[in-house]
Amino acid sequence: MKMHSTATSNVTPTDVLVGVEWVVDARGCKPELLRDLNRLRLVCDSVVDDLGLNVVGDPQCHQFPEPSGVTALYLLSESHLACHTYPEYALATFNLYCCRDREPWNWESNLREHLGATDIHVRRIDRGQRIDAITSRSSCEAPR
Repeated sequence: MKMHSTATSNVTPTDVLVGVEWVVDARGCKPELLRDLNRLRLVCDSVVDDLGLNVVGDPQCHQFPEPSGVTALYLLSESHLACHTYPEYALATFNLYCCRDREPWNWESNLREHLGATDIHVRRIDRGQRIDAITSRSSCEAPR
């Protein structure tokens, strides 16, 4: 008995919001604060606490030899928070990615207060992809 299969598909492209990402550049920061590992931990901890995020494991932080700065990485159940500082350029960069939409953190006010930043640029990126929802139907028919 020979089997025959036919498939019909209806493809519907759909936009899906899979997360929100904030990319932040803080310029004009005080270089001595950008070398202060404890200060950067305080900033990152404030982001986590204020937004109700959940840290997985211990944050990874590294202070580079002077004149360089600090790198911090927090693995979150919601995704991640990363911070890199460049005291030689009076610059701190942050990247916060959350798998669900949430209220934004007040980057401008907090980075002015904690790092002495004079120019803060915040970009919010809604992350998503085109997903093809494919519905297939197949049938097997015996030849007559």
